[in-house]
Amino acid sequence: MTIRVAVVDDEELIRVGLRIILDAQPDLEAVGEAADGADVPAMVARTRPDVVLMDVRMPAIDGIQATRQLLATSALPPRVLMITTFDNDDYVYDALRAGASGFLLKRARPAEVAEAVRVVARGESLLFPAAIRRLVETHGSSGGPAGDRLRAARLTEREAEVLRLMSTGLSNAEIAASLFLGVETVRTHVRNVLTKLGARDRTQAVIAAYESGFISPGG
Repeated sequence: MTIRVAVVDDEELIRVGLRIILDAQPDLEAVGEAADGADVPAMVARTRPDVVLMDVRMPAIDGIQATRQLLATSALPPRVLMITTFDNDDYVYDALRAGASGFLLKRARPAEVAEAVRVVARGESLLFPAAIRRLVETHGSSGGPAGDRLRAARLTEREAEVLRLMSTGLSNAEIAASLFLGVETVRTHVRNVLTKLGARDRTQAVIAAYESGFISPGG
Protein backbone atom coordinates (compact mmCIF):
# COMPACT_ATOMS: atom_id res chain seq x y z
CA MET A 1 0.00 0.00 0.00
CA THR A 2 1.36 3.40 -0.99
CA ILE A 3 1.29 6.15 1.65
CA ARG A 4 0.16 9.45 0.18
CA VAL A 5 1.98 12.48 1.60
CA ALA A 6 1.46 16.24 1.26
CA VAL A 7 4.19 18.78 2.02
CA VAL A 8 3.49 22.22 3.51
CA ASP A 9 6.42 24.64 3.85
CA ASP A 10 6.98 28.25 2.83
CA GLU A 11 10.50 27.46 1.54
CA GLU A 12 10.47 25.99 -1.95
CA LEU A 13 13.85 24.34 -1.45
CA ILE A 14 12.50 22.40 1.55
CA ARG A 15 9.40 21.33 -0.37
CA VAL A 16 11.44 20.12 -3.32
CA GLY A 17 13.85 18.25 -1.06
CA LEU A 18 11.07 16.50 0.82
CA ARG A 19 9.31 15.51 -2.39
CA ILE A 20 12.53 13.96 -3.70
CA ILE A 21 12.99 12.01 -0.46
CA LEU A 22 9.40 10.77 -0.50
CA ASP A 23 9.25 9.82 -4.16
CA ALA A 24 12.51 7.86 -3.84
CA GLN A 25 10.72 5.39 -1.55
CA PRO A 26 8.69 2.57 -3.13
CA ASP A 27 5.88 2.88 -0.56
CA LEU A 28 5.65 6.69 -0.35
CA GLU A 29 4.23 9.21 -2.82
CA ALA A 30 4.23 13.00 -2.66
CA VAL A 31 0.76 13.96 -3.86
CA GLY A 32 0.55 17.67 -3.12
CA GLU A 33 2.19 20.71 -1.64
CA ALA A 34 1.37 24.14 -0.25
CA ALA A 35 3.44 27.17 0.70
CA ASP A 36 1.22 28.38 3.55
CA GLY A 37 -1.29 27.09 6.06
CA ALA A 38 -4.04 29.07 4.35
CA ASP A 39 -3.80 26.75 1.34
CA VAL A 40 -3.91 23.50 3.33
CA PRO A 41 -7.69 22.78 3.43
CA ALA A 42 -8.15 23.04 -0.33
CA MET A 43 -4.95 21.12 -1.06
CA VAL A 44 -5.89 18.30 1.34
CA ALA A 45 -9.42 18.09 -0.07
CA ARG A 46 -7.98 17.84 -3.57
CA THR A 47 -5.13 15.37 -2.97
CA ARG A 48 -6.44 13.33 0.01
CA PRO A 49 -3.09 12.54 1.65
CA ASP A 50 -2.63 10.04 4.46
CA VAL A 51 0.03 12.22 6.10
CA VAL A 52 0.77 15.94 5.95
CA LEU A 53 4.31 17.15 6.59
CA MET A 54 3.54 20.57 8.08
CA ASP A 55 6.01 23.38 8.66
CA VAL A 56 5.53 25.04 12.05
CA ARG A 57 6.29 28.64 11.11
CA MET A 58 4.71 30.18 8.02
CA PRO A 59 3.86 33.80 7.19
CA ALA A 60 0.06 33.96 6.90
CA ILE A 61 -1.38 30.95 8.74
CA ASP A 62 1.17 28.93 10.69
CA GLY A 63 1.26 25.17 11.05
CA ILE A 64 -0.47 25.23 14.43
CA GLN A 65 -3.54 27.06 13.15
CA ALA A 66 -3.57 24.97 9.99
CA THR A 67 -3.39 21.73 11.98
CA ARG A 68 -6.14 22.79 14.36
CA GLN A 69 -8.39 23.82 11.48
CA LEU A 70 -7.66 20.67 9.46
CA LEU A 71 -8.45 18.31 12.34
CA ALA A 72 -11.58 20.22 13.31
CA THR A 73 -13.13 20.48 9.85
CA SER A 74 -12.20 17.21 8.13
CA ALA A 75 -14.36 14.13 8.66
CA LEU A 76 -11.36 11.85 8.09
CA PRO A 77 -8.34 14.11 8.59
CA PRO A 78 -4.85 12.98 7.63
CA ARG A 79 -2.15 12.51 10.23
CA VAL A 80 -0.03 15.60 10.73
CA LEU A 81 3.72 15.45 11.22
CA MET A 82 5.25 18.82 12.09
CA ILE A 83 8.62 19.78 10.64
CA THR A 84 10.75 22.27 12.50
CA THR A 85 14.29 23.57 12.80
CA PHE A 86 14.66 23.26 16.57
CA ASP A 87 13.59 20.42 18.88
CA ASN A 88 12.92 22.94 21.67
CA ASP A 89 10.68 25.13 19.53
CA ASP A 90 7.81 26.39 21.71
CA TYR A 91 5.58 26.25 18.65
CA VAL A 92 6.05 22.47 18.53
CA TYR A 93 4.39 22.07 21.91
CA ASP A 94 1.36 24.07 20.75
CA ALA A 95 1.24 22.01 17.56
CA LEU A 96 1.23 18.73 19.49
CA ARG A 97 -1.56 20.05 21.70
CA ALA A 98 -3.45 21.05 18.56
CA GLY A 99 -3.44 17.44 17.40
CA ALA A 100 -0.21 16.79 15.51
CA SER A 101 1.02 13.21 15.84
CA GLY A 102 4.66 14.17 16.26
CA PHE A 103 7.42 16.32 14.92
CA LEU A 104 10.46 15.94 12.74
CA LEU A 105 13.61 18.07 12.59
CA LYS A 106 14.54 19.57 9.23
CA ARG A 107 18.06 18.25 9.70
CA ALA A 108 16.75 14.66 9.80
CA ARG A 109 18.34 12.23 7.37
CA PRO A 110 16.26 11.03 4.38
CA ALA A 111 15.82 7.56 5.92
CA GLU A 112 14.54 9.15 9.14
CA VAL A 113 12.03 11.27 7.22
CA ALA A 114 10.70 8.23 5.38
CA GLU A 115 10.42 6.13 8.53
CA ALA A 116 8.72 8.97 10.43
CA VAL A 117 6.03 9.14 7.74
CA ARG A 118 5.51 5.38 7.96
CA VAL A 119 5.22 5.47 11.76
CA VAL A 120 2.61 8.23 11.70
CA ALA A 121 0.70 6.62 8.81
CA ARG A 122 0.36 3.44 10.88
CA GLY A 123 -1.57 5.45 13.44
CA GLU A 124 1.33 5.59 15.87
CA SER A 125 2.93 8.73 17.26
CA LEU A 126 6.42 10.00 16.71
CA LEU A 127 7.52 10.78 20.24
CA PHE A 128 10.83 12.25 21.32
CA PRO A 129 10.52 11.79 25.09
CA ALA A 130 13.46 14.03 26.01
CA ALA A 131 12.21 16.85 23.80
CA ILE A 132 8.64 16.59 25.11
CA ARG A 133 9.96 16.65 28.67
CA ARG A 134 11.89 19.85 27.91
CA LEU A 135 8.81 21.42 26.35
CA VAL A 136 6.64 20.50 29.34
CA GLU A 137 9.28 21.83 31.74
CA THR A 138 9.21 25.13 29.86
CA HIS A 139 5.42 25.40 29.86
CA GLY A 140 4.87 23.80 33.26
CA SER A 141 2.19 21.38 34.43
CA SER A 142 -1.11 23.14 34.17
CA GLY A 143 -3.17 20.72 36.25
CA GLY A 144 -6.69 22.05 35.75
CA PRO A 145 -8.55 20.46 32.84
CA ALA A 146 -5.79 17.94 32.13
CA GLY A 147 -5.78 16.80 35.75
CA ASP A 148 -9.56 16.63 35.84
CA ARG A 149 -9.58 14.57 32.67
CA LEU A 150 -7.13 12.03 34.07
CA ARG A 151 -9.02 11.71 37.36
CA ALA A 152 -12.30 11.29 35.50
CA ALA A 153 -10.74 8.66 33.23
CA ARG A 154 -10.35 6.24 36.15
CA LEU A 155 -7.46 4.35 34.58
CA THR A 156 -6.84 0.91 35.96
CA GLU A 157 -3.47 0.26 37.58
CA ARG A 158 -2.31 -1.57 34.47
CA GLU A 159 -3.51 1.20 32.15
CA ALA A 160 -1.68 3.78 34.27
CA GLU A 161 1.47 1.66 34.03
CA VAL A 162 1.11 1.47 30.25
CA LEU A 163 0.66 5.25 30.05
CA ARG A 164 3.85 5.80 32.03
CA LEU A 165 5.77 3.54 29.65
CA MET A 166 4.17 5.24 26.64
CA SER A 167 5.61 8.52 27.93
CA THR A 168 9.11 7.11 27.56
CA GLY A 169 8.53 6.51 23.85
CA LEU A 170 8.32 2.71 24.04
CA SER A 171 6.47 0.87 21.29
CA ASN A 172 3.72 -1.65 22.03
CA ALA A 173 6.19 -4.50 21.59
CA GLU A 174 8.66 -2.89 24.00
CA ILE A 175 5.93 -2.24 26.57
CA ALA A 176 4.82 -5.85 26.23
CA ALA A 177 8.35 -7.08 26.88
CA SER A 178 8.72 -4.77 29.87
CA LEU A 179 5.46 -5.91 31.47
CA PHE A 180 5.66 -9.55 30.34
CA LEU A 181 2.40 -9.22 28.42
CA GLY A 182 1.31 -10.07 24.91
CA VAL A 183 1.47 -7.34 22.28
CA GLU A 184 -2.28 -7.62 21.62
CA THR A 185 -2.96 -7.16 25.34
CA VAL A 186 -0.83 -4.01 25.38
CA ARG A 187 -2.56 -2.75 22.25
CA THR A 188 -5.90 -3.17 24.04
CA HIS A 189 -4.62 -1.25 27.08
CA VAL A 190 -3.35 1.56 24.84
CA ARG A 191 -6.73 1.79 23.09
CA ASN A 192 -8.47 1.92 26.47
CA VAL A 193 -6.16 4.71 27.67
CA LEU A 194 -6.79 6.77 24.53
CA THR A 195 -10.55 6.23 24.75
CA LYS A 196 -10.75 7.12 28.44
CA LEU A 197 -8.65 10.26 27.98
CA GLY A 198 -10.43 11.29 24.79
CA ALA A 199 -7.00 11.42 23.14
CA ARG A 200 -6.58 11.20 19.38
CA ASP A 201 -3.29 9.34 19.67
CA ARG A 202 -0.41 8.49 21.99
CA THR A 203 1.10 11.97 21.76
CA GLN A 204 -2.08 13.57 23.08
CA ALA A 205 -2.27 11.04 25.92
CA VAL A 206 1.35 11.63 26.95
CA ILE A 207 0.97 15.42 26.90
CA ALA A 208 -2.16 15.14 29.07
CA ALA A 209 -0.21 12.93 31.48
CA TYR A 210 2.59 15.49 31.79
CA GLU A 211 0.31 18.52 31.99
CA SER A 212 -1.79 16.97 34.73
CA GLY A 213 1.24 16.12 36.84
CA PHE A 214 0.50 12.39 36.51
CA ILE A 215 4.02 12.14 35.09
CA SER A 216 6.64 14.66 36.15
CA PRO A 217 9.19 15.93 33.58
CA GLY A 218 12.00 15.06 35.96
CA GLY A 219 10.76 11.55 36.59
